[in-house]
Amino acid sequence: MVVWERPEPPERPSPAPLSRERIVRAALRLADADGLEAVSLRKVAAALGAGPMRLYGYIATKEELLDLVVDAVYAEIRPTGDGWREVLRSLAESTRQAVHRHEWLADLIGGRPQLGPHALARGEAVVAALGGVDLDLVMPVVGAVDAYVIGAVRREIAERRAERATGMDKRQWQATFGPYLERTFATGRFPALAGVVRDAAHLDADETFRLGLDFLLDGIGARIEG
Repeated sequence: MVVWERPEPPERPSPAPLSRERIVRAALRLADADGLEAVSLRKVAAALGAGPMRLYGYIATKEELLDLVVDAVYAEIRPTGDGWREVLRSLAESTRQAVHRHEWLADLIGGRPQLGPHALARGEAVVAALGGVDLDLVMPVVGAVDAYVIGAVRREIAERRAERATGMDKRQWQATFGPYLERTFATGRFPALAGVVRDAAHLDADETFRLGLDFLLDGIGARIEG
C-alpha cells in the first residue's frame, strides 16, 4: 500500500503531536532552509520534538518522505487559462516559480512521474485543457513542456549555486573570462560564435525562458493545429 493510501496511526496525547501533514511541513522547512541533505527522518523528528521511531508509524522510508514533500510543492503548481496554449504556458511558468521557491526541487523533478494527489491534480488540469488534441499526442506534448522547463530551471539553479560557490555573480564571471574570450576570438578560429557573443542581444533569465517557451509552443501549435 502506497503512502497516500496507508492510514495514519490514531492520534494520542503527546507533548509533540504528530501527523503526516506536520511531518511533511517540517521536512519542507528543512529542505528550503538547508537543502535535501538536511532532510532525514531523524532531523525531522528533532525539529518536531519527537523521537525518530514515532515517525515510522506515519512514513516508512526517507524515499516516502521525499515523495510527500515533492507532492506538497505540486500543490503550488495549478495551471490555469483558456485553451491549451495558455494552460501549457501557465504550467511552465508556475513550475519554474515553484523550483525557484524550493531550490532543492531541481534535483528531484524529472524521471518517473510523480503520483501523489497534488501531482495528479496538476496533471488532470493540464490534460483536460488538451481535450481537443489527438489522444496520442497529449503525453508527448506535456512531456515536451516538462522537459523544457526541467532543463531551463536546472540551468538557472546551477547558475545560482555557482554564484554562491565562487562568490561571483554572472556579470563578474563574464568580466573575469571576457579577456580570455577576446584573445581566443581574435585568432579568427570561431567567427560565427564571436559574432553572436559580441553582437547578439543578451537576454536575462526571464526573457530567455519565455522566448524559448514561445518557440516550443509555436512548434506544438504547428503540429496539433496543422
